[in-house]
Amino acid sequence: MEMDSHLKETEVESESVFKGVMLDVRRDRVRLPDGKISVREYIRHPGAVVILAQLPNGSLLFERQFRYPLRRVFLELPAGKIDPGETLLDTAQRELLEETGYRAAEWTHLGTMHPCIGYADERIEIFLASGLHSLGAQALDHNEFLDVLELSPADARQAIFNGEITDAKTIAALYWLTR
Repeated sequence: MEMDSHLKETEVESESVFKGVMLDVRRDRVRLPDGKISVREYIRHPGAVVILAQLPNGSLLFERQFRYPLRRVFLELPAGKIDPGETLLDTAQRELLEETGYRAAEWTHLGTMHPCIGYADERIEIFLASGLHSLGAQALDHNEFLDVLELSPADARQAIFNGEITDAKTIAALYWLTR
C-alpha cells in the first residue's frame, strides 16, 4: 500500500547461506526506511497447503505425525508442500489422497496464512474439502509415517485449549470453520 511506503526496506544485496532439498536460507543486506543498512536472515520456502477435510458426519480428518525439529508427535490437519509446477488445488488433492486415502468431491479455497513472517516467506493455502469418500489405503511418501483420526470441530477446539493441538497452521485453518 502507498501509505506504508515509509515502512519498506529495500534489498541491497542477497546471498544464499544454505540451499537444501526444501529450504533456502538467505542473508540479505537491506536499506532501512531511514537510509541505514541492516542485515535480514530468512528462509525461502516453496509454500504449502492445509486441508479441512470434512466427513459427512461433520467431523474432520486429523493426523498424528512425528515432527523432527521438536522431536515429538503432533496432532494436525492434513497438509503438504507445493511441488514445482503444481497448482494449489492439485497439491491439496494429492496431499489429501496420499496422507489419508480420501478424495473429495468439493473443494473450496478459504484463504492464505503466513506462519513465520519474522524469518520465512512461507505461505500456506487453506482448503475446505467435502464430499469425502475413502479409497482405502494411504499412499505415503517413503519417509512419511502418520496415523489418521477423526475429530469433531468442537473436540478440535477443545484440543487447542488443552494444549493438544499447538500447530499454527491447524489452529489458523480451524478458525476458518467459524466463518
